[in-house]
Amino acid sequence: MPKKYVHFTDEQKEQARQTDLCELLRSQGETLKRSGSEYEWKDGSQKVTIRGNLWFHQYDQQGGDAIDFVRRFYNKDYPEAVSYLLGGCNGMLSESPPIERKPPKPFELPPRNENMRRVYAYLINRRGIDRDVIYTFAHCGLIYESEKYHNVVFVGKDNQGIPRHIHKRGTASESIYKGNADSSIPEFSFHWNGKSDKIYLFEAPIDMLSFITMHKENWQQHSYAACCGVSDRVLFQMLNDNPNLKTVYLCLDNDEGGEKATKRISDKLFIHGIDHEILVPNLKDWNEDLLNPTESEEDECPALQL
Repeated sequence: MPKKYVHFTDEQKEQARQTDLCELLRSQGETLKRSGSEYEWKDGSQKVTIRGNLWFHQYDQQGGDAIDFVRRFYNKDYPEAVSYLLGGCNGMLSESPPIERKPPKPFELPPRNENMRRVYAYLINRRGIDRDVIYTFAHCGLIYESEKYHNVVFVGKDNQGIPRHIHKRGTASESIYKGNADSSIPEFSFHWNGKSDKIYLFEAPIDMLSFITMHKENWQQHSYAACCGVSDRVLFQMLNDNPNLKTVYLCLDNDEGGEKATKRISDKLFIHGIDHEILVPNLKDWNEDLLNPTESEEDECPALQL
């Protein structure tokens, strides 16, 4: 039996989500107190921090966007909250057809080559990655060379040390191949667990290794993760699994996609009350900075203006 649900367009949902909460609260006669670039609103005696369309309840340590705000503080369900933020515009009642799901392909590690000569040559000679850094990851089984195509294989493991994610990168001079293996779990993409309270997030494994090469001193004490895209799932998995992590450094690419992803992840970290800073490569990404030090500006890690 098809389920019935209220349908809003993506544009309507995004419009509701982006509602400025200060304007919403002022329209209801609420009092707000400015605190730097943010505002404070009182939920009874408890302080709620407001930033644009985002909020964070200091006592409950919970937050969200404008839709979440209306659901919680105005006691509405999702369709009611969206309709309220859209000024009473109701969605359409629709029926959802049953979804046929194909079984996922099995997760498999590519067979290993007997040596890593091509991988070392690629990472050191073409990418400028430090040999000792490569060796450390290889020794832990996090980097190896595939047998058939001689790709660099970046392995992501879970807390029990079981491989759960594979990212492959071509090593041939003419190759631009890169991609994740079938059924890889993004929560466990290529990463390193340290003991300090800092974690650095990158888009690609090459960027992560480049940054470590440029900041080698005591690098192993910190944590690092590569999204292998722009997903934040590995970051929040590591924050959940490692309570020692307190500060996140967002180190995504210096381009439009990187800026958008940085803003999105920064907003989520704010909602969860997690301290974070934004580091931006001077050129397009951290590997370009590593390979072209004279073209980089004086500031090693300029802040991204959001």
